[in-house]
Parts: sequence; C-alpha cells; structure tokens
Amino acid sequence: MRYQFTALLVFALVISTASAQQPKYDLLLKGGRVIDPANGLDAKMDVAVSLGRIAAVQKDIPASEAGKVVDVSGLYVTPGLIDIHYHIGHGGAPLNWFAEDSGDHEVLSPTAFTLPDPRSVLVPYGVPADLALQSGVTTIVDAGSAGADTFLQEKEEVIEHAKVRVLAFLNIVADGMKGGLEQTVDVMDVKRCADTVLRYSDIIVGVKTAHYWPQKPLDDLHPTWAAVDRAIACGEAARVPVMFDFWPRPERSYADLILQKARPGDIHTHVFAQQFPIILPDGKLNPIMQQARNRGVIFDVGHGGGSFWFRNAVPAVKQGFVPDSMSTDLHIGDFTVLSMSNVMSKFLSMGVPLADLIRRSTVNPAHEIHRPELGTLTVGREADIAVLDEQHGHFGFIDCGWAKMEGTSRIVAQMTIRAGRIVYDPSGLSMVQWEKARPQYFNIPMLQGSLPATADSYPRN
Repeated sequence: MRYQFTALLVFALVISTASAQQPKYDLLLKGGRVIDPANGLDAKMDVAVSLGRIAAVQKDIPASEAGKVVDVSGLYVTPGLIDIHYHIGHGGAPLNWFAEDSGDHEVLSPTAFTLPDPRSVLVPYGVPADLALQSGVTTIVDAGSAGADTFLQEKEEVIEHAKVRVLAFLNIVADGMKGGLEQTVDVMDVKRCADTVLRYSDIIVGVKTAHYWPQKPLDDLHPTWAAVDRAIACGEAARVPVMFDFWPRPERSYADLILQKARPGDIHTHVFAQQFPIILPDGKLNPIMQQARNRGVIFDVGHGGGSFWFRNAVPAVKQGFVPDSMSTDLHIGDFTVLSMSNVMSKFLSMGVPLADLIRRSTVNPAHEIHRPELGTLTVGREADIAVLDEQHGHFGFIDCGWAKMEGTSRIVAQMTIRAGRIVYDPSGLSMVQWEKARPQYFNIPMLQGSLPATADSYPRN
C-alpha cells in the first residue's frame, strides 16, 4: 500500500512539473500594431495564440509564456484578410481539357466581354487556392466557378484540401463558368441552385450570375434579365445574397440593376470596370452610386484582368466613394500581376487610410457573406492572422486598360497564420538564424524516416 501511495505521489509530481513547464501560449506575436476594426482596436498590442485560437490580445504579454515568440515590431497585425472574389477549380471546363479529343472550347478575349480572339482558347478559370496565403488572405470565396452540377467536384478536388479557408458563391448556371452553357437559360435552374446552396450551407454563401448575353441581339431564348432574375430567385429561396457580374445594354441599364433589381445585401462586383457610368461627363460621381448604397446594395472591387479602370476608381475615391470590400477576381488570366495586397496598395495610393482598407478586407466582407465570426481577432475565434508591412518608396500600379498610376506606399504581407499555424513566412520572421539552429538541423539524414533537419521544433505547414 505504501509503495502504491509513493508511486502515485511521484506520478502526480511529474504531471505537475510537466504542466508547470508547458507554455501558456503556442505562439505570441509581440510588439506589432494591432488593427482589428471589428473590435475597434488600433494600438500597439501583443497577440497570443493557443490551440489554434486567439487566446489574448493585450499589451505586454510576457515572452516567457509562449512556446514561440515572433517579434513583429514595426509591422501591422490584423485579422486574416478575406477575398470574396476568387476562382478555383475547373468550373464548367471538362476534366480532360488539355487532351486533343476534349472537344470544342470557348475562346478567350483579351478583356472581358469583347469580341473573342479566335487565335486563343480559354483554359479553366481557377488558380491554386493557397496562392491567396501570400497576401495575408486566410479566407477566399470562389465567385461562381462552379454551379449545381459541378460544385461537388470543386469541393472534393479543391476545397477539402486547401490550407486557406474556401467558401463559395454558386453559379446560377448549373455547370458553372466556361463550360459553354453560360448563355443557356434552361440550365439556370432555380430549384437545383437553391437545393445545392442549402445542402452545402456551411460552404456556399451566396449565388453568382456572370457573363450573360453582353452583345448579341436579344431573342426569345435570351430574355433581357434572365440570369439576374433567376439568380435573385435562387437567392430568395435559399436566403443568401447574390453577386452580380454584369454587362449593361440599352435594354438593361446599370441604374436598373442597382436601383431596382438588386436587393439590400446583394453585391455588385467589378464596380470600377470600364462599362459602368460611375463618373459623369462633368467629372462628378454618378448619384446612382450613393442612391444604391443607401438602399443597402454592396459594391465590391473584383479587380481581375478586365474589370478595373483608374478613370473610374480615382475620381470616385477622391469624391468619397470607396468600395465596401476589396477583392482580386484572381483567375488564370491575371494571377501573375495581381494579389490582394496589390489591390489594397492601389487604394492606399489613392489616399484611403490603411486602417480603412483593413476594415474593407476583414469585417466588411465577413458581414457581406454572413460570416461574422471571420475577420476579427476576438478571443476564442479561430486564429486567422495577417502580419502586414507598409513599405515606402516609388511604386507603379496598373489597371486593366494598360494605364499606370504611381504611388509612394504599398502593402506587403510578411506572415500569414491560418488556424494558429504559420503557413506563410517568406522572410523568416518566426525562424532562427541558421548558425543558431539546433543540432538536428545540421544532420544529414541517413535513412528515409530520419528526424527532419529543421532548425527548431515549432510545427509549421
């Protein structure tokens, strides 16, 4: 009996000692300027992470309480950014797209909604989901690449394997984008759309309509507002917002879309595209913009490869009209020149304060997609964090009309943390100098399965 008591006492002492040695936090970001618009924070503070969640946001958290401490002095610590216009997967393109026998393809025009160039073909829209992590983005929303027929494929091939959180707008067209059916009204099935949205309501946040009948004469098979009306009907049935990618024509004006068709909470993306009368001939902001905003219509950037012109953006911003949310419209046609940080940098150079841009890249889009748990550093929420740097110098920015704007500041992501894990750290903020690495780093592994030659034990990707 005495032996058992002694053994239990020793065991309790071991557990107590181990608990005392266990750090209170897994990760501590120390010395940065925290900007968290959802909580009204803009001050120098520390952010602690434990078990994948925000554990503390306060001043002067002792470094001794964390297993990994990262000095982020001089940098901005914000909620993980949210890009609500992104493209992943195949869309409606066939899986054997690159095979010689894959059949006819749609053609790619140099800019959206112009006459197609027969010398080029359009490959599937999507880019790698995790590309977004390089800009401090921790949540992306696929903007209608997939429809009811193709969403499950997108979910299984991309969404379930991405490190970045992936949500989606469902295309009203059943096979999604670029499958050759975007002008076929019969496949804009409201019931199938709504059923799919409700079935996958944890992922699908809204409905998307895009690319419908921009040029050819209207006829009985192509009613003027078919895509818009059916997308709205799906949105009403599933109680989710609709995102509009729209080309006006005399029979369906932009004013009609934002002042009559769009409901409060619906989103017009590509707001500064070439085809919209944002600026009147006298240089003034078109009053319909504020009228629509007063109705509750949301305006999103949706930059992309053919939907952003300085001639619309700069005068609008100078007159106080800034889009409600920043977004990239990243797809295969623009990913080499565009990123979320690049889009934000353009607005920074137009005079929009950094704190305001953070709001339009975190809490605003979170509310637009009805996910208020995102875009915040609230204690207890999943630890999605961006560490950003505002760099000063001489920089050039371009639009989709091949025009240039010069600026003296730009935003660069230095670190991205998704669910408490460091998933992007290109400059090694969280890493040790190689000369000071633990002995294991210098070992040459003799057999497969040997200890990895890593500089420290902090778990990463």
